[in-house]
Amino acid sequence: MTKVALVTGGTRGIGAAVSIGLKDAGYTVAAIYAGNDEKAKAFFDKTGIKTFKWDVSDAAACAAGIASVEADLGPVEVLVNNAGITRDSMMHKMTVEMWDAVIGTDLSSMFYMTQPIIGGMRERGFGRVINISSINGQKGQMGQVNYSAAKAGVIGFTKALAQENAFKGITVNAICPGYIDTDMVAAVPEKVLESIIKGIPVGRLGKAEEIAGCVNYLASEPAAFMTGAVMTINGGQYIANG
Repeated sequence: MTKVALVTGGTRGIGAAVSIGLKDAGYTVAAIYAGNDEKAKAFFDKTGIKTFKWDVSDAAACAAGIASVEADLGPVEVLVNNAGITRDSMMHKMTVEMWDAVIGTDLSSMFYMTQPIIGGMRERGFGRVINISSINGQKGQMGQVNYSAAKAGVIGFTKALAQENAFKGITVNAICPGYIDTDMVAAVPEKVLESIIKGIPVGRLGKAEEIAGCVNYLASEPAAFMTGAVMTINGGQYIANG
């Protein structure tokens, strides 16, 4: 019986590449999405990967959605917390709604998605939790106080959860992508994007498939001794302290 992997934000951008990569590696994948039914259907038609719709910033929706996935596909053994949004603004102009939206989707969702799954992983003595943070959670970014705070929180969440569950055969790791060629980055003004690329030593944006390759490794048996790690994948734009 193949292992079940659940990927939030799993039908677009990095999440789509992760879903496809895990399927190609032999997993049964559930791709979660929030609202774009048309793109989710196109993703299913193209890949055959089942999609499930709910808002990861809603605790009750996460619990019900996870129960639905496990009833349909079996227990989740690999969880990829990838869903994320931005609501960019300088702090002095940021609204409470902009703050709450990003914290809810990018950080609170870590708890809402992982808490209903981690108990089963502990009982079975196996699990992989892979959390997608960001370069801006490591170094901060002007105009993204909400996003940087949320993504930094993902790193702390990862390190603490890793320590709690290591002895149960569960690894918990984080990936911090730099600027990846996705719809989210494509929305950045052209002149700003040109400036960003100039600051990346490899001279280009990253590819979603490069993040997916790291996810596949962290989900694999050879990565069983790696937990609490923060994988920095940004083309050399920001080199974190070890």
